[in-house]
Amino acid sequence: MERFLCDRLLDRHQPISERFRALFSLRNLPGPGPREALVRATRDSSNLLAHEAAFALGQMQDAEAIPALEAVLKDFSLHSIVRHEAAEALGAIGLESTIPMLEESLATDPALEVQETCELALRRIREQKRMSSVSSMCPLKASPFLSVDPAIPSSFNSSVDQLREALLNEEEDMYKRYAALFALRNDGQDGATSAIISSLGAKSALLRHEVAYVLGQLQNKTASAALADVLRNVKEHPMVRHEAAEALGSIADSKSIELLEEFAKDPEPIVSQSCEVALSMLEYERSGKSFEYLFLQTPQVQ
Repeated sequence: MERFLCDRLLDRHQPISERFRALFSLRNLPGPGPREALVRATRDSSNLLAHEAAFALGQMQDAEAIPALEAVLKDFSLHSIVRHEAAEALGAIGLESTIPMLEESLATDPALEVQETCELALRRIREQKRMSSVSSMCPLKASPFLSVDPAIPSSFNSSVDQLREALLNEEEDMYKRYAALFALRNDGQDGATSAIISSLGAKSALLRHEVAYVLGQLQNKTASAALADVLRNVKEHPMVRHEAAEALGSIADSKSIELLEEFAKDPEPIVSQSCEVALSMLEYERSGKSFEYLFLQTPQVQ
């Protein structure tokens, strides 16, 4: 099964949805075989698949993938969405040895979204160390959404109003805004969801893309109209439109499905392929089958 999955992931003649099925399955398998296949996929001609492979390596928190992720981050010939995901993956793995590389890319990468991701990754690594040193008896809580998040959620002592203020404050540093975002996600009530939807108007494309991702995790239908507007906006950054498409696939109401079918023909491959994958996932779910080849926990999509 492992060999089949690796071959399917790397076979460029397969439909993108089938390659994603293999990718999601491999993310649940430890060891050098799946890791090497995912590393190779970070160089794929599909920027969507390449960025998802980098994301998967970060979610697996496999330290053996660090050299390959650093090489991706340094390669300016790769799309910024792929370099961004490599930086985020390094932050998710969380080893201090990656700090010099992240600092270098923060200073030299030409893409603002990559710079901001390096800033987040550096802060996450340092914050994780600080929190671990405060009390080794109280390890960081796992995300209730089974994801390794790029920021540790703000304290639950913060009110929704305080978190909303931090998230929407354009003068606040990016890590604190991300921390507020994930705390609001974990709250999940109507007021928290409303605050998250409001932040789709943030100046940072990186933050907007993470907001769309979080709305997909929440699967709250009140976000459908705002996400639809993002997907329709051809002037929006592809990484944001991609996340809006994935989120609409998670919400899966009739209007969202119609929109995904329409934009599966979008001229931007990152967007059209996202719609194609989202529609394929829905088709499998409606048939009662797992989108993955292995009947394991479905991973979060980034």
